[in-house]
Amino acid sequence: MRRRPDDQETPLEGRPDRPADPTAILPDDGEGEPVRQDGRDGGRDRRVYWADEDLDARAHLAEPPGARPRPPAQEVVRPLPPGQHPVRPPRRRGRVRLGRMALVLLVLVAVALGALYGIFDSRLRRVEALAAYEGRPAAGRGQNWLIVGSDSRAGLSPAERDKLGTGFAAGQRTDTIMIMHIPRAGGSPTLVSLPRDSYVPIPGHGRNKLNAAFAFGGPSLLAQTVERATGLRMDHYMEIGFGGFAGLVDAVGGVRMCIDQPVRDPWSGLDIRKAGCQQLDSRQALAYVRSRHGFAGGDLDRVKHQRQFIGALIRKATSPAVILNPFKVISLADAGVAALTVNKGDHLHHLGRLAFAMRALNGKDGATVTVPVRGTGSAGSAGSVVFWDRDKALALFEALHDDRPVTGLAGQ
Repeated sequence: MRRRPDDQETPLEGRPDRPADPTAILPDDGEGEPVRQDGRDGGRDRRVYWADEDLDARAHLAEPPGARPRPPAQEVVRPLPPGQHPVRPPRRRGRVRLGRMALVLLVLVAVALGALYGIFDSRLRRVEALAAYEGRPAAGRGQNWLIVGSDSRAGLSPAERDKLGTGFAAGQRTDTIMIMHIPRAGGSPTLVSLPRDSYVPIPGHGRNKLNAAFAFGGPSLLAQTVERATGLRMDHYMEIGFGGFAGLVDAVGGVRMCIDQPVRDPWSGLDIRKAGCQQLDSRQALAYVRSRHGFAGGDLDRVKHQRQFIGALIRKATSPAVILNPFKVISLADAGVAALTVNKGDHLHHLGRLAFAMRALNGKDGATVTVPVRGTGSAGSAGSVVFWDRDKALALFEALHDDRPVTGLAGQ
């Protein structure tokens, strides 16, 4: 409680607008009771006290007109009794726990992905395909992949050979030879097909079909032959056999292809009964990319179909339906590492970049071409061969070396 605003500390001094109150302060009788000045006992303190809240609410009644406004009453903070502690508001432990759980989950996912990467990367088969030799072309701009599809039946059981229609030929040759150029600055990638019957010089073996280099000396001699013939240095190598190819097609559930006409090729086992878009299983897909007798263009049509199929396969493998499905991703990765052979020093992240560069080939950001040729013919013991248009071919390879567009420099 506080005294009324007009009560003063000094007796007989009231407010100037009212007479002084002689009873404002009375003498004490020694027992705590005030004594009236008229001499009678039992006097009472007649001062009026106002509650704090009432004072604030009625302050305007006590202030004379024109007076400065009083500041609002300050809240009194009283100390707590001994032994009593202030009560703290509950912490927001829910958010903290949620953040910790999310962090732990991210760490676990990162560890699991790292472990899977290490497992799959260690399962890749590696060979010394890009060995150094005297006179090797200097590195150009961007990265060049040598992509080889072999007709190796290694690892296929008799039942699998019969199912895929691969036959039982021994040894290994190359049905597919391509160069994938990925520009340094993220420009348009280019996929160049080299017909397997291209008539080129093979180091130590004279002139012969390009795929003969693979039969004579494996991946290393084939890579050296391609580098010398094109003037391009290969930075990466990838090879896939019959069994691996079929496994990749099965892993993505088949590949949809649009075929212009019915075609039957008993040499490769291709049997397309009607034209139009259709789903190819592993057997028909393998027969389609191998077939040359069923098409008028022979080997030149075959390399075109191979590029088309690879584009469709990559598009299917990198689609959201596969990438966002952990089970399909693991199945595809398992089939991929079992199917592929790479150069020493190549890893899964290199293959991942190659896959997404190939995906760009399906749109307007990439180019798929065949090395310029001037015709076909016969060349002694080599038999039927394909002759390059040397001037146009060199112009194409120089453009790739310098990361320049190849538009108009090669056939489709």
